[in-house]
Amino acid sequence: MCLLSNRRRERNERSFMRMRHASAPIVSPLPRPISFTRLGPRLRAGVEVALRVPSLFLIDAIFNASPVFPEESLGCSLISGPPALLHSIIISSVVLVLSQRALFKFYMISCALLLGATSALVNYYAFLHINFHSAYYTTPFGVQLLPHKGPSLWMALCILQLAFGIGYVALLNIESMYSQLIILDLLIPVIGLIIELPLHVRQTLVFISGFILTLYTLVILASKMKRFYYSTRYVYLLVRHMYRIYGLQLLLEDTWKRIRFPAVLRTFWLMRLAIQAVVLNLCCQNGTDSLIISGCDSTLTVLGMSAVISSIANYLGLGILAFIGSTDEDDKRLGFVAPVLFFILALQTGLSGLKPEERLVRLSRNMCLLLTAVLHFIHGMTDPVLMSLSASHVSSFRRHFPVLLVSACLFVLPIFLSYILWNHYALNTWLFAVTAFCVELCLKVIVSITVYVLFMIDGYYNVLWEKLDDYVYYVRSTGNIIEFIFGVIMFGNGAYTMVFESGSKIRACMMCLHAYFNIYLQAKNGWKTFINRRTAVKKINSLPEVKGERLHEIDDVCAICYHEFTTSARITPCNHYFHALCLRKWLYIQDSCPMCHQKVYIEEKNTNLSNSNGFVAFDENEPDENPIPGEAHVAENELNEENDSTESGEEDETESSTHSGITVPEQHSDH
Repeated sequence: MCLLSNRRRERNERSFMRMRHASAPIVSPLPRPISFTRLGPRLRAGVEVALRVPSLFLIDAIFNASPVFPEESLGCSLISGPPALLHSIIISSVVLVLSQRALFKFYMISCALLLGATSALVNYYAFLHINFHSAYYTTPFGVQLLPHKGPSLWMALCILQLAFGIGYVALLNIESMYSQLIILDLLIPVIGLIIELPLHVRQTLVFISGFILTLYTLVILASKMKRFYYSTRYVYLLVRHMYRIYGLQLLLEDTWKRIRFPAVLRTFWLMRLAIQAVVLNLCCQNGTDSLIISGCDSTLTVLGMSAVISSIANYLGLGILAFIGSTDEDDKRLGFVAPVLFFILALQTGLSGLKPEERLVRLSRNMCLLLTAVLHFIHGMTDPVLMSLSASHVSSFRRHFPVLLVSACLFVLPIFLSYILWNHYALNTWLFAVTAFCVELCLKVIVSITVYVLFMIDGYYNVLWEKLDDYVYYVRSTGNIIEFIFGVIMFGNGAYTMVFESGSKIRACMMCLHAYFNIYLQAKNGWKTFINRRTAVKKINSLPEVKGERLHEIDDVCAICYHEFTTSARITPCNHYFHALCLRKWLYIQDSCPMCHQKVYIEEKNTNLSNSNGFVAFDENEPDENPIPGEAHVAENELNEENDSTESGEEDETESSTHSGITVPEQHSDH
């Protein structure tokens, strides 16, 4: 019964609330405050990017403006010239890095102030130029914006002022009572025009309406100053805290991502190019060259062009990765490498400071250099996929064809580019550099295809090819040596360009980086690989080898590749069997047995010198930290006795290995 009474009470309350809402008077709803949080995430991000672009337009216009005096630079004119220029740059920079919510709030207040000022100007314009007695009005430029007839004219003015008032109230989120007074204040001058008040009365009404609107706007801004102060202080403390904990680099990276700066730069450059195209079209000029030249006439426009190149390169890289079937995350950096290289080339050649004709030529040359660099990066994307397909012995033609097609294009495109350039330009340092990059790329493709063919042959015969690693090493080493020679040649070409053509600090820095990364480090890594390989071969040759009938008696497989022993096997001091090729690859990494982690290579006892891997031979007077078990010594002595009783050819091999410094450890009497 209690439950039924509760349900009945709830039902009565709901019916009472419905009757109350039905009997409430109908009031026209006021404009709801505008909230950007109701927008979708993509639309909100697009609006945010569009709202940051005007700041870049203002900064670009200030920096592209001519100085006050021709002999002064722009920096001097900003310092000694009008303070408004410097203030404009500071305000534009602050607006550019505002958070999303603060940015929307700033533009809402700015639009509200603009609507209020426009409403006051419309009232003043109507007071000066409209005469209701003759139902005729004049405009300063002879353009008639409003209807000719009296009733239509004041109706249009009323609708216009209502629109301005509603927008002003909605953007500033004004309370209902004050919002009605603001709209009434904007309509009072129009009412004075309609009832045909005297001229001085209408002038007074226009002045009072503008004064009240200005005063109320100042009151609104003053009421928001406290919140603005605390917000500014909070942001300052937050930035200082992040700087102390994470450092300047992470702070800049976070700001870069938060404001979506690449998208802002890209939108700025495309909008600027579209505006200039419209202007040139209206002036009936052929402006293709002019558009390209003006697209890189300042540092901001060069950054914008770099952002556009970044987007194109990113989609190109993703498309190639999807085509060749690669999933490596490091290969997705083409959208970062291409714009950075283009911006460095622009700074290195002083692109934005050149004359228009020279700028177009220099831009085309930089684009050719950028194209060759992009092709080199694409080769770096395809080479690992090509090697993995050949080494894993994948037989599907559909998996091999895309990578081979891209490799073929990487071989043909540099040749085609060099052919076109040599037919249209004379030999100079730029053409020499492009040609060198093209030849180097073709050689890289030849090396990759050669290694690919070697691995495919190895997979086709399905037999352990012990010389495969040597052949691959020879091919790779030849390619690295040629690449090193090209690096030295390009360093000399850059030094000649810097001394005799156009020297700059940026070019000198880039040459130093090229000398360190592409010459010094490459030579150091190549020499280190050669030493490691020679040391590994020496260690392998120091181990006894099993062949013939003894090899067939081994009922085991190689512990590294899990394949049977067909031709020969190497025995470690700990009595484990491996293929020579497999063990040599293991010894590239560490000097220990893959099974028991004991030392594989032991030098002669009377030497205290260390090998290239840092292993020091044991002295007779020092205790052995890793003694070899007695069973291993016995097995090796038995193996040596059996090898002594084999054919004369095997005896010669054993003697030659002994004369080369190889000693088989013997069992001591005290064991």
